[in-house]
Amino acid sequence: MEIVVRLDVMLARRKMRSRELAEIIGITEQNLSLLKSGKVKGIRFETLAAICQALDCQPGDLLEAAPTVLLA
Repeated sequence: MEIVVRLDVMLARRKMRSRELAEIIGITEQNLSLLKSGKVKGIRFETLAAICQALDCQPGDLLEAAPTVLLA
């Protein structure tokens, strides 16, 4: 199973730019970009909570479990 980050979708729904969110939650734009692209191995609950508060959403709105496709 793979975890898909849907942060870009929520940002679009809230009409907020990555730069603005990064400033609100106190992380760099580069780290937020890595999170959006799914290139991180983990996220602190504190950061996840700050993102959810800033975007008025739940963690499940940002993260989705998707089946892993196996190539045979």
